[in-house]
Amino acid sequence: MTREEIKRSEKAGLAPGTLMYVGDKESRPARITVIDYDAAGFLEKEAATVEECFPFKETSTVTWINVDGLRDAPVIEKLGARFDIHPLVLEDIVTTTQRPKAEDLGNAVFVVLRMIEGGLDGGGLTADQLSLIIGPNYVLSFQETPGDCFGAVRERIRGGKGRIRKLGPDYLAYAIIDAVVDNYFLVLEKLGERIDALEEVLVEAPRREALHEIHALKREMIGLRKSVWPLREVVSGLERMETPLVRKSTGVFLRDVYDHAIQVIDTVESFREMLSSMVETYLSSASNRMNEIMKVLTIISTIFIPITFLVGVYGMNFPNMPEMRWRWGYLFVWALIVGAVATMAAFFRRRKWF
Repeated sequence: MTREEIKRSEKAGLAPGTLMYVGDKESRPARITVIDYDAAGFLEKEAATVEECFPFKETSTVTWINVDGLRDAPVIEKLGARFDIHPLVLEDIVTTTQRPKAEDLGNAVFVVLRMIEGGLDGGGLTADQLSLIIGPNYVLSFQETPGDCFGAVRERIRGGKGRIRKLGPDYLAYAIIDAVVDNYFLVLEKLGERIDALEEVLVEAPRREALHEIHALKREMIGLRKSVWPLREVVSGLERMETPLVRKSTGVFLRDVYDHAIQVIDTVESFREMLSSMVETYLSSASNRMNEIMKVLTIISTIFIPITFLVGVYGMNFPNMPEMRWRWGYLFVWALIVGAVATMAAFFRRRKWF
């Protein structure tokens, strides 16, 4: 049973909407960052308390409030109360085993995604749950740990590049989702490098460690597939959602993210098929190697059959064997042995058995 499953079992019997963190990330205080902007300028700061975020709900600008760390339940509860987030939605935010989804809450849109990191040097993949609340003039994002793939989005806001500062929170949410999907391509690129290196090992000298690496990659692909497959439903649902919080003009960009999600899914499926075929390649290579070993041993055994026969015949202790008293008998037997070995070796060579 995983740690997440154990935590979920601990929640049994609690009232619906009870905030209890479900995950295996280290405990640390919540870190809140705020970016407030419009076409004219922007403000970026780290909030010392959750109360500093409250005034941004009523502003005419677009506000992005990001919370790193989900163990601090009072912070999330206060933020949810201020921004009118339903307790059941808050419970989903701190339960980090959620399947990616998109829900229309009426006054907001709730989105759950999985951020994937790692994939190089055999370090494995790590997945963090990302929860988004899209409101009339704000986007709230909740992450398990500090560190994300949104550096480019923040730089575009700071520099006023592109259209991000001219459009609303739905476009900001699109930019965040797009960054998550683009990061999938980076992870897949790293996994592709590992798969290529593994293929070379299987072709040149298959080892048992290679089989362990294949199984580790297959497990990572299963986890990645569970994160990626629902993503297309999320993006498609946002595009079709009948809510003023997601404008029709943003639908064009969401369709582009949908196409990228399909590409990611296709790549994941291709990698899974490659890994399955690599297992067959390993087993085939191991079988061929065993066949070569058995062939060599069989040839050696076959060569020793006449030798064993000759020494067996002349190893008998019958007193009336005439060759026993022959002066050249010993050399004659050795000549027979060498001749038999040479003849069989020439025969095997002619048949290209070695």
